[in-house]
Amino acid sequence: MATAAISLIGVRYRLHGRSADDGLDCVGVVAAAMIRAGYRVVAPQGYTMRQVDCSGFALFAPLNGFETVEREGDLVLVRANPVQPHLLIRVPDGFVHAHAGLRRVVFLPGETPWPIAGEWRLRSN
Repeated sequence: MATAAISLIGVRYRLHGRSADDGLDCVGVVAAAMIRAGYRVVAPQGYTMRQVDCSGFALFAPLNGFETVEREGDLVLVRANPVQPHLLIRVPDGFVHAHAGLRRVVFLPGETPWPIAGEWRLRSN
């Protein structure tokens, strides 16, 4: 999944975007990377950029074959701010995620600057 995520760097950002051709948001990046890696995806619907509750994102993980881990998860849920949950994919030396401000899927080197709300590891396909 990390290799698939890296291949999405540079794709334009679009809220609720699910296609690399039309744009991706953070959920779309995870969905597109999983599809490119040969997995079936059930993506959450009806979320907004600002929300206090992370439960919809947290349910996304087990529905798609992820197991909860304490550290070093493939999928990382962070709190970009108190009302903005955000998904990132861990790759070597950092993360891939959809950056709304830069309007692109980008590589974030090093550790995440945001507090981690959950981590999951993808089970073998």
